[in-house]
Amino acid sequence: MHQTFDPSLASDQDVVAWARDGADAAYRELLRRYERPVFSLIYRMVRDRELAEDLTQDTFIKVLNALDRYNPDYKFSSWVFKIANNATIDHLRRKELKTLSLEGAPQATTQDRIEATALQLSASDESPLEELQARELGSQIEQAIEALRPEYRSCIILRHVEGRPYEEIADILDLPLGTVKTYIHRARHELKQALAPARD
Repeated sequence: MHQTFDPSLASDQDVVAWARDGADAAYRELLRRYERPVFSLIYRMVRDRELAEDLTQDTFIKVLNALDRYNPDYKFSSWVFKIANNATIDHLRRKELKTLSLEGAPQATTQDRIEATALQLSASDESPLEELQARELGSQIEQAIEALRPEYRSCIILRHVEGRPYEEIADILDLPLGTVKTYIHRARHELKQALAPARD
């Protein structure tokens, strides 16, 4: 029966169930669905392609080893992102690396895609001088986000770069919803303070 099962048409939960039975095609399907989104999230945190690839690989090793512990009552994507986020934060705590790309998602290959995934810092009808000022502000935003503690950084990236709802961020970070909102509020406050001289 499993031989004729097409994983690309199945729900995450069905593919996971099949993967638990040891089906290689199911493992490959989970990787196909989540490798790029996980890489994108990690890359924005660590700003290093090679390191992001390593942490993505580590994430999927952990995912495959922990499939038996996955609870299908919860979204599989949130569970995967939680593992990725934990692996990345553990690494950041050890290394205190710089983070966050303002240049759009790493897999964005067209100008439209780059613009769609980049943080919006300026309007397109600005003069060259205004564009330069916006680019300088972008660099200052990067530095300000680099200075945030890893938990705040995760919340800001998931909320304002990845565009995820508060409830999903709470699932991914394994935090109460109120804590997520508090972290985002504090992170915004710290960013506002750090960027106050730039805005003046």
